[in-house]
Amino acid sequence: MNRPFLLFALVALQGACAFFFVADITLTVVGARSSPISWQTRELLEIGAALGLLLGVVLGWLALRRTLAQKAQVEESLRGVQSAFREHLEATFQAWSLTPAERDVALFTIKGMSIQEIAALRNTSDGTVKAQSNAIYRKAGVSGRTQLLSLFLEDLLAEDVDG
Repeated sequence: MNRPFLLFALVALQGACAFFFVADITLTVVGARSSPISWQTRELLEIGAALGLLLGVVLGWLALRRTLAQKAQVEESLRGVQSAFREHLEATFQAWSLTPAERDVALFTIKGMSIQEIAALRNTSDGTVKAQSNAIYRKAGVSGRTQLLSLFLEDLLAEDVDG
């Protein structure tokens, strides 16, 4: 059975059970029941509804555990990708022979910060950041911010040529 159908069926079952309890209480309180149902039938209906709700709790718990496990896997994978990308950045910066200041500016540039924002973060002038940016572009063999970003995007999106 496919999972969306199962979840839909579970929600429908829980809705029907909840509707039964609410309707039963409402009809009893307002005295709108035209003829009482036998206590055996009532007990069977309540047991069925309670089992449906209990099944919903159990399956909901299982779904929550599975979702949390998947979330943990995704977060671990993301940490691995972030670490690999950071290592790639550092190796590339080293290959370009960037100074520590240029590395900072390059990283902030890749993060999408403006020259003014970088200058404020680094406590320096816009002119200094522009000069460092130009040195980065020259060492990377690109003509500007967009091409610098595209170098790293190409690396991220490149298909594995080895296997």
